[in-house]
Amino acid sequence: MIPELGHLALILALCLAIALAVVPLFGNATSQLRLQVAAHPLALGQGCMLLLAYAALTVSFIMDDFSVVYVVANSNSALPLPYKFSAVWGSHEGSLLLWVFILSLWTIAVSLLGKRLPLLMQARVLAVMGMISSGFLAFTLLTSNPFKRYLPDAAIEGADLNPLLQDFGLMIHPPMLYMGYVGFSVAFAFAIAALMDGKVDAAWARWVRPWTAMAWGFLTLGIALGSWWAYYELGWGGWWFWDPVENASLMPWLSGTALLHSLAVSEQRRLFKSWTLLLAILTFSLSLLGTFLVRSGVLTSVHAFATDPERGYFMLLLLVLCVGGSLVLYALRASTVRSRAVFNLLSRETCLLANNILLMVALAIVFLGTLYPLFLDVLGGERISVGPPYFNVLFVPIMALLLLLLGIGINVRWRAMPSQRLMHLLRQPLLWALGAGFAWPWVYAGAFNASVALAGALLVWLLATSVADLRQRVQQQNNAGSVWWKLGASYYGMLLAHIGIGFTALGIVMVSHYSVEVSLRMAPNDKVNVGGYQFIFDGVKSIDGPNYSSIQAQVQVLKNGSVQQILQPEKRHYNAGQQVMTEVAIDAGLWRDLYVAMGEPLAQDSWALRIHYKPFVRWIWLGALLMAFGAGSAAWGKRHRFILLPVAQTRHKGINS
Repeated sequence: MIPELGHLALILALCLAIALAVVPLFGNATSQLRLQVAAHPLALGQGCMLLLAYAALTVSFIMDDFSVVYVVANSNSALPLPYKFSAVWGSHEGSLLLWVFILSLWTIAVSLLGKRLPLLMQARVLAVMGMISSGFLAFTLLTSNPFKRYLPDAAIEGADLNPLLQDFGLMIHPPMLYMGYVGFSVAFAFAIAALMDGKVDAAWARWVRPWTAMAWGFLTLGIALGSWWAYYELGWGGWWFWDPVENASLMPWLSGTALLHSLAVSEQRRLFKSWTLLLAILTFSLSLLGTFLVRSGVLTSVHAFATDPERGYFMLLLLVLCVGGSLVLYALRASTVRSRAVFNLLSRETCLLANNILLMVALAIVFLGTLYPLFLDVLGGERISVGPPYFNVLFVPIMALLLLLLGIGINVRWRAMPSQRLMHLLRQPLLWALGAGFAWPWVYAGAFNASVALAGALLVWLLATSVADLRQRVQQQNNAGSVWWKLGASYYGMLLAHIGIGFTALGIVMVSHYSVEVSLRMAPNDKVNVGGYQFIFDGVKSIDGPNYSSIQAQVQVLKNGSVQQILQPEKRHYNAGQQVMTEVAIDAGLWRDLYVAMGEPLAQDSWALRIHYKPFVRWIWLGALLMAFGAGSAAWGKRHRFILLPVAQTRHKGINS
């Protein structure tokens, strides 16, 4: 009965989504206010139906309802309860249901938090989101229904959840990633609504910025969680593999970063308006592309969900309709939102333009490296793979230039700035950066390394330029009788996000150049020195888990003769699927990680072990947390918070021709 209830809720959600897509637009066309206002209850109704459907699938997992095909494929009676919750999105059908459920949450958020938007704009935005929901709900019901049953008989037992997904990281990684992917639908909907209206002004940009910042923050968290999960779960010790599915999430992140900066120019200077609209379309289109790549079966990856080509065709059709339709509308209406303001070469506008160019070049590099092998395969060419050498050679220098530009751009003023004034502001940060960059590799490793010096210099550059700009603003505020904490959460959020990129960059370079990895055979009481630590293998023992049996090793870690930690990596054998998984043991720290993974058993009670010393690897994710927190602060700051100014105050005159 519960699966049928969930199926019915999905059907009703599709009906409400279609109504949400049609009724408000019809109300706009006929000037019927009651039809435009109907967007609110329709959005809420669709969200309630999807909540009911999602709850029904979750209950089916908790109750071990093995009459449901999806539950049989992804659960087992011995599966621990927390993983039954995450098993709901453990495969294609459930992950798609999570996708549309999160889309309904964003739709409700726009409906509730955007009540002070002009009614015409809000109705159009919600209608566009209803169109997106309609497409994905139709996809779910026609090709990916999670409520299909085994009839007339139910299965006795389930196949179990993929052991790779039986992990805390995978309980939170997909929801965060989808919150980012789907969150960009709000900026997309605002862009389509603006093209319908032919009007983009400062008020429009101010409406869009907090939604974009929140989506970007969630996507940043999702990417970081995926990197963290791959680091400790796959057993290889790597944090990023340039996997095509990883790249699929990086591409909308790059485009979304460009969109955030372009929106700042559109709000402050009424510039880049057509480009901003195109970026909003591009960012959500790349999110849809990532969804297509993961679910179409065109990619082979540990992150991929589906291998059914029919689903891929349906998803490709959705992608073509959404992207193609929006680009046609853009081609027809973009000329109505041209910009006419001017700015000097030495200005913040120029820096943000250069910022967008660098991000688009980086995006093109990732796009080409990810999709070119697929295009070549479709055309019948030789199957190739594009790996880290390509991305590292082309992508890394672009990002280094971007970090250098961030420090300049934050200190440059709008319209124009005297070069002497800028040099005065940047002289001291530049000296600090050069000095710190040169000293850093000598202090850490006793030898000069150009890449490490550059990464250290760029982090200090971002810190010092942020301090310089903060000091200048505080001086201006004090002259006006204010103090530093009144600069606002949006400003400090921007600083945090920029500094976070520097922390991530330094962590990447340090772990890339100073990691130590040793693969060796160890018998009980064998010792090895790695990274200044001594590792002693004490042997193994057998343990039983809730749905697996395990061989657990014990490795003592000594520093200067004293025991620092006892690490216990495992080799797990999952009973239901007869799969063997490696569970690494990590002694984590701010300055370094000690990482031990078990290989295969060898003769005479010995084992193959992999021992890693990884300096500063945690800084990669620390930087991502700073970026995400900064985005949240910017979105909820007084200037750009979701609860917007009254309509009368936001309808100021824009440059619309």
